[in-house]
Amino acid sequence: MQPRLNAFQAAPDLMKAVLALSEASKASGLETGIKELVKIRASQINGCAFCLEMHTREARALGESEERLHLIAGWRESPLYNARERAALAWTEALTLIADTHAPDNVYDEARKQFSDQELTELTVGIGLINLWNRIQVSFRAIHPVQKKAAA
Repeated sequence: MQPRLNAFQAAPDLMKAVLALSEASKASGLETGIKELVKIRASQINGCAFCLEMHTREARALGESEERLHLIAGWRESPLYNARERAALAWTEALTLIADTHAPDNVYDEARKQFSDQELTELTVGIGLINLWNRIQVSFRAIHPVQKKAAA
């Protein structure tokens, strides 16, 4: 696979704005662990290897277990995720697949039980941002870093 183009070179001012919004989202009060789970789940759905590599690496650095990372795609069938994480993952799936789901009331209602208005806004913006990043990276065929040992 060959990269198609480098968005940072093609439109540096626009990409700086996307980075600035990402930094603002990163600085929000929402738990970092939930932010990473959301990024990983959306990236799984969107098939973004670049973002999956980045966010699983970052989650590991924050102390996330391999077991939980491997089971994110099957979170509904696993007892490893608490109610707040489950609500965030369900909201992530609903918004990532919004053309199909239309953000259903039952998923929203569960998210409202777990998150304040501010937190739900932060979560929703974070979900929108990772979907934007997935679309940029998948569209332009960004290639994630590869460890020499793993590539052999």
